[in-house]
Amino acid sequence: MAKGAAHAIADARCQTPLHHANRHHTVLREPCVSHTPSILTSTRPAQPLSGSVCVPGDRQISHHALLLAGQAVGESEIIGMLEDEGTLRMAAAMRTLGAEIARDGPGIWRIAGRGVGGLREPTDTLNIGGSGTAARLLCGVLAGHDLFAVVTGNDRQRRCSMRPMTELLKLCGAQFQGPADGRLPLVIQGARDALPIEHRLPAASASMKSSLLLAGLNAPGWTRIEEPEPTHDHAERMLRHFGAEILVEPAGAGRRTSLMGQPELHAANLLVPGDPSLAAFPLVAALIVPGSAITIRGVGLNPRRIGLFDTLRDMGARLDITRQRLEAGEPVGDVTATYTGLCGTKVSAERAGGMIDDYPILAVAAACATGTTRIRACSELRLTMGDRLSSIAAMLTLNGIKVEIDGGDLVVHGDGAPPAGGGRIETPMGRSLGISALILGLAAVIPVEVNDGTAIDSGFPDFVPLMHGLGASIT
Repeated sequence: MAKGAAHAIADARCQTPLHHANRHHTVLREPCVSHTPSILTSTRPAQPLSGSVCVPGDRQISHHALLLAGQAVGESEIIGMLEDEGTLRMAAAMRTLGAEIARDGPGIWRIAGRGVGGLREPTDTLNIGGSGTAARLLCGVLAGHDLFAVVTGNDRQRRCSMRPMTELLKLCGAQFQGPADGRLPLVIQGARDALPIEHRLPAASASMKSSLLLAGLNAPGWTRIEEPEPTHDHAERMLRHFGAEILVEPAGAGRRTSLMGQPELHAANLLVPGDPSLAAFPLVAALIVPGSAITIRGVGLNPRRIGLFDTLRDMGARLDITRQRLEAGEPVGDVTATYTGLCGTKVSAERAGGMIDDYPILAVAAACATGTTRIRACSELRLTMGDRLSSIAAMLTLNGIKVEIDGGDLVVHGDGAPPAGGGRIETPMGRSLGISALILGLAAVIPVEVNDGTAIDSGFPDFVPLMHGLGASIT
């Protein structure tokens, strides 16, 4: 793809001032520090929200693109790459492992890979910051290579146990050492001669599945991973896009994914769609601020990532999807949200598995709806995010909303009136929870405050100016 054509595609996906910076070649540096104000206050806007914008690139697809382009032969051009802290740290790790990575402008990156099995031993610790996704996927890649590495993260990530994943990665021949409870930092000795893995996951986990598939890339023969219920298939679509032989077939209520190891991945250009979990924030804002209508362009519509959109429709939301197409095997479209008023609903555990990152913003929609919404817990939530429901409940309670946790389910009671608001949210509760609180403030009687805007910007780059462009009042 010629560079001029690539730039035209990037502009076509997102024609907003946020992406009109001068494009020039720069070598990737350490994650930059955000200048978003440290305290943010969200207030009901004087006018309805309106406009058309584009959200940052999909986090999952961006991580997979870095890892697979870094193991491909030749140079890949990635357009629309998410540039949050986790992705930048993943890129820094892949550079340390030998991939050549350069940034030609906002979201436009070039990656020259080293081929499957060609990563070099790092000379420094690989720090993934606060990204659990980066930690799990990177450990999968390292497990399949005969090299020694140390992976660490920030204080929050070092509180998360990696043991469920590392125990499975040992099946390929890798060894792990670290704290007794399996937390970071981890010392990894990758497999000298990686073995293909055949395993049925005890619970549905897309990141666990992807990690095992990445470990199987450098193992001869078929790696076969079975999941008890389907999760998103970004890894499968991306592996196929870069030339791997991969088969997906039903297995009971779930799926079995088979990957032929030691392929020659070839360079492939890629347009990263907008992250549907990031698009959810302005879309819900339009659904709870009377009279609003907004469009998010170029949103990823992977069937296992848009359970929130289906749930919002069940609540009476008007969500229209236009310009549907495929980009690198991923479905993409423009999503328009129009205020219609919402009602309570029940969310099944099966659907919840496709909206694992969207619980906080769904809870905000439920708080502004008429009636009770019950959100069932799913296996992946219990496996990886056991304290999220209590954090969501605490955020809603601080803003005068009646909420309870009943047998592992989150139950939100809305009365159709604007929520009271007035809460001050500490972002250690979670970045998405802080962003969701700011969206809640757009419909609340009393403004809502979040104490650390820099943390929010690292999870959703340029969130505040994007919302300002739609007419939101966040100061």
